[in-house]
Amino acid sequence: MFQVQGPRFKFCDGISRRSFLQIGGLAVGGLTLPQILRAEQQSGKSTGKSVIMVYLSGGISHQDTFDLKMDAPNEIRGEFKPIDSSLSGVQVCELLPKMAQIMDRTITIRSIVGLRDEHTSFQNLTGYSMGEAQRDGRPTIGAVISKVAGQSDPVTPAFVDLFPTMQHKPYNSPGPGYLGTSYSSVRADGEDLASMKLRYVSPGQFDERRKLRMQIDDARRTLDKSSVDGMDVIYRRAFDVLTSSKLVGALDVEKEDPKVRERYGRGSSKHLGDGAPMWNDQLLTARRLVEAGVRCVSVAYGFWDTHGNNFRHMREHLPLFDTGISALIEDIYARGLDKDVTVVVWGEFGRTPKINKDAGRDHWARVSNCLLAGGGMKVGQVIGSTDKIGDSAATRPVHYLDVLATVYHNLGIDCHEFIRDISERPVPILPESARLISEVL
Repeated sequence: MFQVQGPRFKFCDGISRRSFLQIGGLAVGGLTLPQILRAEQQSGKSTGKSVIMVYLSGGISHQDTFDLKMDAPNEIRGEFKPIDSSLSGVQVCELLPKMAQIMDRTITIRSIVGLRDEHTSFQNLTGYSMGEAQRDGRPTIGAVISKVAGQSDPVTPAFVDLFPTMQHKPYNSPGPGYLGTSYSSVRADGEDLASMKLRYVSPGQFDERRKLRMQIDDARRTLDKSSVDGMDVIYRRAFDVLTSSKLVGALDVEKEDPKVRERYGRGSSKHLGDGAPMWNDQLLTARRLVEAGVRCVSVAYGFWDTHGNNFRHMREHLPLFDTGISALIEDIYARGLDKDVTVVVWGEFGRTPKINKDAGRDHWARVSNCLLAGGGMKVGQVIGSTDKIGDSAATRPVHYLDVLATVYHNLGIDCHEFIRDISERPVPILPESARLISEVL
């Protein structure tokens, strides 16, 4: 690890710290920057396609959002009324008026099946249950995309994870698994972002330190030439990323048009329950990142585990969901990104048809829904349906693996392709049973 000391600064908390730059060990989300940048060595199928994966931690109620059951008994129907949408014959919850206006630009799948009753992001992000993923080292979708598609820009990482660290650990983003740390995400927030901004080092100082590092490496090379030569490209790429404003600029929503930012809504970085915050700035950040060339951005959004007071929770939080998700989809289309950027919005399962004694809905893995947009897909349709009480898929069941298979397809990746793990063993991306959703292609 190469560490360069800088001058002392006093922060607003009153603590005086010596700033420094660690080129060999600059940690970004637990991963050193040179490790991230080993993407130079990946296969690199350049497609220019990307995905924004929005994970609704806790599992949102399908009956109270996009699949209301007005003909069901009171103990199932719930408290909300439906409103018409821009898609003929399709209604959504009255708390989603902005989403209602853009339903013709979305695909609503009302019949997602195959999920297990587990409070984790593993199924949505890896295609496997938590137990399977941890046992077999299954990588998250962003890591796979990094491996197969590579970077679209030398100074822009392929995968940025905007998940915060949530109290319920299985909600947190899965890792790169058998692909190894070279394909971990960049978690560009907090001190990670501060490091990337070179907050305490001027460009002039940084150039001098680059020269010093090169001198040190020259000395090391005489001692161990084989171990240093392979790192030269990685170190140079690390310097390129650190001195480039492209990624940091994309992460800075303050640079966005105030009207656009207001359209997204603000929300808060404060966590809800043991899940994610409803921080709409992250939805805007996701759009800015894919526009800058990031191939996969994952966002954890909200907390929807409504075992009690389901309807009060929805009244408090669905309006912000409505604002943020509709703005993201509108923005993708307004900026001409809809052919290249796939948006996926879903949780780990649905909620029980029957309302419990605490005015809540419990876990329901038998069926749930999913929202898709962009990706060059055939939008303006609803796929599948549930029975009259929202208990089971009545028509066109869509396995959750098929959603992931379709996302991979949109990025030019065959989900049945074999990729090499860190030991160079061939491993399929998804199980053989995964199929494309033909209606959207």
